[in-house]
Amino acid sequence: MQSKINVFLLAGNRLFRESLTRILKSKNDICMVGSAPCTSEALEQIGASDCDVLLVDPMNGDRSDLPFVQEVARSVPRLKLVLIDMLDDETTFLRAVRAGAVGYVLQNASALDIVEAVRAVRQGEAVCPPRLCLTLFKYVASGRNSLPNLRTKAQMGLTRREQQLVPLIAQGYTNKEIASHLHLSEQTVKNHIHRILQRIGASDRLAVVEMVREQNLPV
Repeated sequence: MQSKINVFLLAGNRLFRESLTRILKSKNDICMVGSAPCTSEALEQIGASDCDVLLVDPMNGDRSDLPFVQEVARSVPRLKLVLIDMLDDETTFLRAVRAGAVGYVLQNASALDIVEAVRAVRQGEAVCPPRLCLTLFKYVASGRNSLPNLRTKAQMGLTRREQQLVPLIAQGYTNKEIASHLHLSEQTVKNHIHRILQRIGASDRLAVVEMVREQNLPV
């Protein structure tokens, strides 16, 4: 007899967490082992929960929490990550996949859709809307890499200090941690990061992490 699927839920809205938890608990093959808001403090809870599937409801269904999702994927690599309540947006979807998600459930999905996504990823399957699945196929088939070459960009504009920040960003350091590491003020670090994003054409810190990974740069 197959063991139950241990599920942990990350979501900012308490009412949503409690409602979805009740629904998932009602399923004979699912065991809810925890729930929490999307905060860095939740990482320890997730690691200690022995969960198989992590459901994540990012704030506003946009890319703002994807660096956190990637941090979770890196910290607990055995987890199956499913993003729920997401936008039907190709760019957001591709970034979610690259952040480590194996499930992508849209905002108009039902509770049953979420339950089925949990079961599917536990079985080693990936879950996403058909249209976005086609987007992923096209992206891979094209062999396209829309992200700028970080090494080239560094040569074309990043200062020595800014180049020092890049691997620290890639390791998930906070601004405060970077400031302490390099003996700078936190505001100075914020200014440097803002300029880095502008100069290499990145939209957020996650894009910097992706470029470091793709270029196999040391971190």
